[in-house]
Parts: sequence; C-alpha cells; structure tokens
Amino acid sequence: MLLSIIQGIFNKKSNTALIELVCKAKSGDEKVMNDLLIAFTPFMKKTASFVCNRFIDDSDEEFSVAMVGFHEAVLKYEPEENASLKTFAHLIMKRRLIDHIRKEAVRNANVLLSIDNDGDSNTSEYIFDETSIFSYSEERQAAERREEMTEYGRLLREYGLSFRELATVSPKHADSRKTAFQIAQIIAETPEFYKHLLENKRLPMKQLEDIVEVSRKTIERHRKYIIAVTLLLNHDFKYIQEYVKGELI
Repeated sequence: MLLSIIQGIFNKKSNTALIELVCKAKSGDEKVMNDLLIAFTPFMKKTASFVCNRFIDDSDEEFSVAMVGFHEAVLKYEPEENASLKTFAHLIMKRRLIDHIRKEAVRNANVLLSIDNDGDSNTSEYIFDETSIFSYSEERQAAERREEMTEYGRLLREYGLSFRELATVSPKHADSRKTAFQIAQIIAETPEFYKHLLENKRLPMKQLEDIVEVSRKTIERHRKYIIAVTLLLNHDFKYIQEYVKGELI
C-alpha cells in the first residue's frame, strides 16, 4: 500500500488511485491515512522548510504543524472542487504554519493584551465587519467600483493584458479554473514568487513545478489568467475581490 502511494506521487497517471486512497482516509480508514502521512512526509518537510526559511526535520514542532495541516487537507479535499492534493495541501499547511509562527512570536515576546480603564475593548481588538463596505451611498459605491476597474485595467496593461483578452483566455471548465485560481493564490501568498512576477513579468515556473501537480504546459496555457488573478488578490480591489471570495481556500 505504502509503495503504491509513493509511486503515485511521482506518476500523474495514477492520480485516480491516489484519489481513491484519499476517499478511504476521509471515510475513516486510519491505516490508509497513516500511509498517506508517511508517503507525503518529504513534501511536508519541504513545505515547512520553505515557509520557515530553514531546514525542518521530524523533531521540529513546525513539522508536526505541517503534518496536522496535511491531515486537515486530506479530510477537506474534494477532487471535483480543488486542484491537485499537493497544491491544496500546500495552501493549508502554509496557512497553519504561518498561524503557528505568529502565535509563537506573541508568546515569546510575552505580549499581553489589555483593556483600557474605561472598559472600551475596542482598543485591544478590532473586528472587521464585512458589511461596512456597503455603508456608502449607492452613488459612492458605483464611483469606487469604476475607479477600481480603471486601476485594475491599468495594472493589467503593464503585463500586456486586457479585460477583453481575459474574457477569451479564462478557463472554461470549472476544475481548470479552480486549479488556475489556486496556483494564483499560492503565488500571491508567497513573497518570493510574487516578487519574481513583479520583477520579471513572468510566472516562477520552476518553483511552481515543484509544488503543483500539473504540467508546465497546463500552467503556460492558463498563464494570463493566473497572472490576472494573482494581481487581483494582492491589490486593494475590495469590490472586485467580492466576486472571487468563493474561490479562496
């Protein structure tokens, strides 16, 4: 069983078999889940090392955090909705590791949150209310949407893109669109990848190939869409981003 999983990681043709194993793990088969965790251990360490910017081995707490994240990814993975298991798991593990790093920083610095003597808890915590973006008048909202579209259009032109072209090159199938979107999310959330895009106006292809389980040809096919989504995610286009919130992991 374990050997077949390991072979499956490096053989895209056996992706169907890997999905079947994931389904078994999700249904409660602890042996299959354990085999998956063992088979993907190198991937977990690589992801943890990448996020933490240092070598991670089995004894590091960050490795345990990555393993918990991978376990969560297996349980949440939906083949018809998500990209490859590795792509999906990379995003989940990265998020859990960043949360862990932040919590450790607070603990090590012994930061204590306190409330002012007047009892106003707003000074210690601010809860963002999404409904606040609709507090403007209809006229003001419309003006801000137009401004965002103009700015986004200008940004796209820097990369040789346009709204008309995006309408043509956007993936037609839902699974292809989901895969491309999740690749864009990885780039947007990874400073090194995003810096490469900004400086070279090109995708960090080599680095992406090490993380995602899709071919270079597939990434190239959706290159323009991936770039457009990456730019959208990393800019303050609050109205436009409302349309893609459902795609985020």
